[in-house]
Amino acid sequence: MGKTKTAFVGDEDKKQELSGAEEYKLKQAKKAQKKAQEVSDPGNNEAEAPKQTKKQVVSTRGKKYISSRGKIDKNKVYEISEAINLIKDTSYSKFDGTMELHMGVKKAGLSTNVTLPHSTGKTKKIEVADSTTLEKLAKGKIDFDVLLATPEMMPKIIPFARLLGPKGLLPNPKNGTVIKKPEDARRFSADTLSIKTEKDFPLIHTSFGKVSMDTDKLRANAEAILNAVGTKQIVSCYLKATMSPSAKISI
Repeated sequence: MGKTKTAFVGDEDKKQELSGAEEYKLKQAKKAQKKAQEVSDPGNNEAEAPKQTKKQVVSTRGKKYISSRGKIDKNKVYEISEAINLIKDTSYSKFDGTMELHMGVKKAGLSTNVTLPHSTGKTKKIEVADSTTLEKLAKGKIDFDVLLATPEMMPKIIPFARLLGPKGLLPNPKNGTVIKKPEDARRFSADTLSIKTEKDFPLIHTSFGKVSMDTDKLRANAEAILNAVGTKQIVSCYLKATMSPSAKISI
């Protein structure tokens, strides 16, 4: 026989002996009843205090950005020259910022090439592929901005497609980087841009000059890019600098 305990149930003068298992069940029933009362009465002092959730960190913009943003009407669509001058005024970088175009287009997979009418102000190192280039690529070294290659060199360059392709450096006849002979490199323009959408999204991001450039030259470069992409393909277009808010422009 198990050990028994004495407990009072009902009236004070009415006693009943309960086994350990029965007493345990009684205690559990009382706890359940108390819990039900706490839920129905959240103001009860005996109710558990709610667990504190982790404080969320809200990112905020800097004072310079907020000040610049106030000068641009987000509901307005600006003409290109007006937008360029506005971005020049709202760019707050200490260095000569880069002017950028960000476009939403109708479909992914769009690609084109365009030679800008005016230099972007960025010096590009152009290299014509030779045996020295192959040695550097074998080590994974890339120290050029544009790679040109003759048809004879292309079969030797192809094995490095995984290295060059993602960086847009693999020579291609479509963008003029496959030349007939090394001497033709003199006629290659470093201001030729290869423009394409992101891999899986209908978005294009490209640059067309520096903040310090003349507005008319920046406008000509921007229009050359828009025409190369095709205005009928562009859904929306925004113009900004490296450190500035963006302004929506008319197409």
